[in-house]
Amino acid sequence: MLILKAPAQAETMAKNSRFLAELTAVSDPESARALWRERKSTYDNGGHIVYAFIAGPQGNVMGCSDDGEPSGTAGRPALAVLKGSGITDVLLTIARWFGGTKLGTGGLVRAYSDAAKAVLANAVTAEAIPMAEFGFAVEYELYERVRRLLDASGFVTGREEFGSDVSLEGSLPEKELPRLQRELEELSRGRIRWLRKS
Repeated sequence: MLILKAPAQAETMAKNSRFLAELTAVSDPESARALWRERKSTYDNGGHIVYAFIAGPQGNVMGCSDDGEPSGTAGRPALAVLKGSGITDVLLTIARWFGGTKLGTGGLVRAYSDAAKAVLANAVTAEAIPMAEFGFAVEYELYERVRRLLDASGFVTGREEFGSDVSLEGSLPEKELPRLQRELEELSRGRIRWLRKS
């Protein structure tokens, strides 16, 4: 699977109707729908903002909407193009400004598919790296050495709490987890306290 590295946009035309397609990274269906609602309130285009999204590590959570266009002429074609891209955790919205000439059902399918293809051609993607989350606690005297080890390993700190000892939670690429856990055990001589192991 791929992930989107930066938002992308593309404009296309079909019989004087203007289509603005936008790709944005999202974390789940709820954030996708929230961003779609935000765009609906932002654009003054008569109301048609079609969307399609794909989410989940395997890209198996999907949704789409024709948003007032004839059934099956907008959301599903956009989703079909998006599925073919191999990108996950992404929202595709397509705003349409009517140009005065009706496109018909076949014309709408082509126009929305073309808009989706155009924005995907502008997309910058990267291979999705499976991440593992875990947490642990260490004594204060080990903190500086542990911190250096974490920084060198690519560990992304999510939470750091200083209490009777130091609790850390975060994530790193899954394939690095066994090595880092082993090095933490060695560094602490078994005195590390695991809060959560992936």
